[in-house]
Amino acid sequence: MKDAEFQLAELGLLRPSPSGGRVAISPESAADALLAPMEQDILQRRIAMAATRARLHALSGDYLEARSMRSAKSSIEIVEGIDNIRAVIDDLGRTCAKSLDALVYGGPQTDDALRAALAVDRELLSRGIRIRSIFQHSARGHRATTVYAATLASEGGQVRSTAVLPSRMLIYDDCAVLPLDPLNTAGGAALVRDPAVLKFLKQLFEHYWDRALDFAEEQRTGPVPTGVEREVLLLMAAGKKDEAIAHQLGMSPRSVSRIVARLMERLGAESRFQAGARAALNGWLS
Repeated sequence: MKDAEFQLAELGLLRPSPSGGRVAISPESAADALLAPMEQDILQRRIAMAATRARLHALSGDYLEARSMRSAKSSIEIVEGIDNIRAVIDDLGRTCAKSLDALVYGGPQTDDALRAALAVDRELLSRGIRIRSIFQHSARGHRATTVYAATLASEGGQVRSTAVLPSRMLIYDDCAVLPLDPLNTAGGAALVRDPAVLKFLKQLFEHYWDRALDFAEEQRTGPVPTGVEREVLLLMAAGKKDEAIAHQLGMSPRSVSRIVARLMERLGAESRFQAGARAALNGWLS
């Protein structure tokens, strides 16, 4: 009996009577009295949560303003760790509005990396973003890279190759991404927004772009020039005019012009510069 009274008292269903003994209380009244402190605590916590949420939301404007100022004014930002680098590149891709220029330094990329890159590039192209990529000639022998280049070109991208590149580089509109260490691109990256440095990096890309060959263009082969043809080719590749070549080799300008025309025809080149680039690709200048 006493255990039952104790349990009822704990639930607030029995209360001391002024005249002595105990009096029974309705369950509704007992519930109000027993749960009121808990409900008050919950209410206070909800008020505190709402106040904290309001304070955090109030900072959204400051965050967006600071982000805008960083993007516009910060000259160089260092990002460390492969996960952080990927997050930054994803963000640059989402906000890219005009163009993506890429120097793909080093040997062939992995199949997984190329598949991931193609998915991202397709999304950019679907938004009207211009994409230009320069690989090294060594990537031409990698089947997955040739498939990537052909697919990208068929969907509006442009891919070229050249013999040597200085480093890996991505330029999204007005932000360049450079590795802190070209031999360890996962270690860290520098985001360059300084107008003067960015202008130089864009000019550097154009320098390699103008001298690169279309990736889909087949490498010309044939007998390696020897003797006088080789000497003319080397001087032509060095930027010498026919008259200067003729003077240096003790030949007539007309003879030099005929040799130059013959070399350009063999190389399928429309300009002397293009002939030099294709000769280098064929290994004729080695």
